[in-house]
Parts: sequence; structure tokens; C-alpha cells
Amino acid sequence: LEEGKVASQVARDLGISQKTVYGWVAQYKNDPKHAFVGSGNLKPDAQATRDLERENRELREELEILKKAVCIFSNDRK
Repeated sequence: LEEGKVASQVARDLGISQKTVYGWVAQYKNDPKHAFVGSGNLKPDAQATRDLERENRELREELEILKKAVCIFSNDRK
């Protein structure tokens, strides 16, 4: 886009289909800052969701450990 090249020429130069280039252009125009996510890079909202899911999973594991510890310590006192 910056160089003003047409999609067909870019596609030929890269050895890919024009449809792929048009898809990339559409993604870029839709969200220029986060157009090409991948390779472990997520959009900010997807990253936030992933982080919250991870935190939720860790908290559930910690809760299960604490429940087991309460059972163990309450049985020792009897």
C-alpha cells in the first residue's frame, strides 16, 4: 500500500495468490495496529481472555489444594 503497487504484481513477486494479498490488505485496513497476529501474538482482547483463563485455572488448582489441606489438618485433630 505504501509503495502504491497493485495486488496482482505483489502476488506475482511473492509467488502467492491475489486473493491472499487482498485478504491481507482487508485485514490491515480493518485493524492496522493488530492486523497480522500469529506466532504467539494475539490481539489485546484475546490476550486478556487467555490471561484470565490461565489465572482462573491456577486459582481453581490452589483452591483444590487448600481443600485437601483442610481435610488433612481437620483429621489430625480428632
